[in-house]
Amino acid sequence: MTMNAKKIAVYVLVVFALYVIITDPAKAADYVQIAFEGISDAAKAVGDFMTWVADGAR
Repeated sequence: MTMNAKKIAVYVLVVFALYVIITDPAKAADYVQIAFEGISDAAKAVGDFMTWVADGAR
């Protein structure tokens, strides 16, 4: 039962993504840019934390 729910959720997300891309490509590009900025900020934060730990957590 859980596997079916996951498949349905993925299907809904794919259909929504395709709908947004087809109906408003500029908005879809904005969403992708926001997502990549979020991923970049998260990676930078992890890097800063690891540097802080490597420096002895001072």
